[in-house]
Amino acid sequence: MERLLHYTWEHKLYMTVSPLMTTKGQSVTVLDPGLHNDNAGPDFFNAKIKLDDELWVGNVEIHTKSSDWHRHGHQQDENYNNVVLHVVEEADVEVYTASGKQLPQLVIKIPKYIEDNYACLLREDRYPPCWKIIPALPPIVVHQWLDHLCVERLESKTLRINDYVNRLGGDWEKAFFATLARSFGFGINSDTFEEWAFCLPLNACAKHRDNLFQLEALFLGQAGLLEEELIPAYHLSKAHEEGYFQKLYTEYQYLRHKFLLAPMNGMHWNFLRLRPQNFPHIRIVQLAQLYHSQQVSLSAIMASTSLNDVRKLFSTQVTPYWRTHYVFGGESGPSDKVLQQSSVDLIIINTVVPMLFAYGKHRMKEEMYQKGFDLLTQIKAENNRYTRIWAEIGLPVTSASDSQALIQLRTRYCDRKDCLRCRFGYYFLKKINN
Repeated sequence: MERLLHYTWEHKLYMTVSPLMTTKGQSVTVLDPGLHNDNAGPDFFNAKIKLDDELWVGNVEIHTKSSDWHRHGHQQDENYNNVVLHVVEEADVEVYTASGKQLPQLVIKIPKYIEDNYACLLREDRYPPCWKIIPALPPIVVHQWLDHLCVERLESKTLRINDYVNRLGGDWEKAFFATLARSFGFGINSDTFEEWAFCLPLNACAKHRDNLFQLEALFLGQAGLLEEELIPAYHLSKAHEEGYFQKLYTEYQYLRHKFLLAPMNGMHWNFLRLRPQNFPHIRIVQLAQLYHSQQVSLSAIMASTSLNDVRKLFSTQVTPYWRTHYVFGGESGPSDKVLQQSSVDLIIINTVVPMLFAYGKHRMKEEMYQKGFDLLTQIKAENNRYTRIWAEIGLPVTSASDSQALIQLRTRYCDRKDCLRCRFGYYFLKKINN
């Protein structure tokens, strides 16, 4: 498998003879295998190779067979003129660049134990596939990889935030609100909350920020939740009897006409497998209250000095009607429906920390994204299926930094069987006896 051959070259795990020799008898010393290239062009950039006593700096191309060079058309591609070494498992033909230069070829072999270990990882149906070696890994290796994975996850969230900023004309406060809205979806409704955030006219909302009732009407109306057909038949008559739905509907129609608004499709909201406190109505009116209070903003996050300060920013409640309802017409026991600390911490993990990281990168202020890292290390690890499994196999998960890293590991590596890019996979592959 060519990917495994790439891996073997990159980590110098190949079976060697002393010294390495090209097919023409030149001695080969690999000073630097180069930087692996995942895009078009040669497989490794800027390798440093000594052929006999002459130093060559250039690119390396790797194939299972030499003839793959011709099969891929590299002999006609000028992008391969800077290749200084062709690495293969089997040298079946001579190869030349588009400039006419004959390339030296080095034959390497993948050790059988690496092939066997890789096959073991691919066929393992237990998660994680490298579970056997996790307890024996040096703690420094584990911590360094988890730190890298945490940063990698934050980088991916930064891409989304930067996209928000671009779509919102460079307005970071609006991008913060969109990120916050997505977090209020708590997974199941995250995409729908994102859609809602971009359907919500914050400029219009700002004109009515001092009136919580009007904000509720705008927030729920733009969410498409002020339509009678979305109220279950067994709740509809009760909703009309209570009158609050009709008041919101009437107010929204006035605001809709005033600002020429078009609501999103309310059918996009998910209610299945949701606990009532996560129903869109509740999360939206909580957001309305936070927006009304003006206590949560990017600038407020920047000014906070501790985790408790940040948590206090998300202290919220609901208006009287929602203290006894989760949906229109569906009366429930009285509750302030405040955000629980576990929910607040998830919002900090998914909104505050990525925003600090992204804005810190944007402003080139290290103290901002360091503040985000500090928050992650202070928050207790999320209790989910990822963290529980890793704890069972002997990997301690103590902070949200660890749990975020393990989510990244699962979704970007383990689920894709991308063990060749994983440091845990590296130790599994090079271990002779698994």
